[in-house]
Order: sequence, then structure tokens, then C-alpha cells
Amino acid sequence: MKEGIHPAYHPVVFQDASNGYAFLTRSTVKSDKTIKWEDGNEYPLVSLEISSSSHPFYTGTQRMVDTAGRVERFQQRYARQMRKKSDADGSDGK
Repeated sequence: MKEGIHPAYHPVVFQDASNGYAFLTRSTVKSDKTIKWEDGNEYPLVSLEISSSSHPFYTGTQRMVDTAGRVERFQQRYARQMRKKSDADGSDGK
């Protein structure tokens, strides 16, 4: 590596603000806050809004919501188009 062109790569603690889950990894992120880690050392602390420990996809709490019947509206529109097409060409729509 060339000297002086790369950012400092150092241990950083990332903490999920929603549930307190924290993990130590290496990063180039800088922070003014610090935290004392399990090993007794002090590391920069970066707060996260969401992490894999609180994200609905990774925790299995994700719900598929059909907002305002979008699927039904699409199916109705598609069915109308198929009826128009079958009426125009005299077929049964398949």
C-alpha cells in the first residue's frame, strides 16, 4: 500500500440504538464518542438506527402488506385487458 493515501483502519464498536446490540469490527469511520468494550479497551462508538439484530428481514418479523389493494387492482386491470384482447381477436384469452 502507498503511504499517506489510505484512511486509518481501526477497531470501532457499532451499536444498534433500538435494542443495544453492539459489535466490534474494523472500519475507517471516525467518532467522537467512545465505549469501554468487554476486553477492557476503549473504542470509538458509532450508533446505528438499525442492524441485523433489529431489522425485520433478518429477525423474521417482516410482514408483506398489500397497501390499498394494489395486487387486486393490478389483477382487475390485467383481467380487463385480457377480456378486451379476447373480444377483439375472438379467442378465449389464452
